[in-house]
Amino acid sequence: MVKPSSSGASAVDDYIAAFLPDVRARLEAIRATIRRAAPDATERIAYGIPTFHLNGNLVHFAGFAHHIGFYPAPSGVTAFRPALARYKSAKGSVQFPHDEPLPLDLVAEIVAFRVAENAAKQGSHRKV
Repeated sequence: MVKPSSSGASAVDDYIAAFLPDVRARLEAIRATIRRAAPDATERIAYGIPTFHLNGNLVHFAGFAHHIGFYPAPSGVTAFRPALARYKSAKGSVQFPHDEPLPLDLVAEIVAFRVAENAAKQGSHRKV
């Protein structure tokens, strides 16, 4: 018998399935948005939460009782600080309260920024 992997899309499916339907729908919406914005990224569980990986960790997201946590690294928060001003945030995280619509267009913009950022970092590490 093969032991289930702790990484990959099926592990993310399991993570999301553990939530109540309302939160599950919000997690699926943010996941689909990230997937569209970063179609070449792979999914896995890292730090115990869903993570998209492309040339390194791209973004993470997580469900909580009162919000969805979105983790685009400190650079993602800093670059979009004015657009994120209405949300509670910290160095590399943002909280999207459950009683407000998810800002999916903004999430997509942040993910696209992180894709470009990680690609540039990857390119700068290659030898000429």
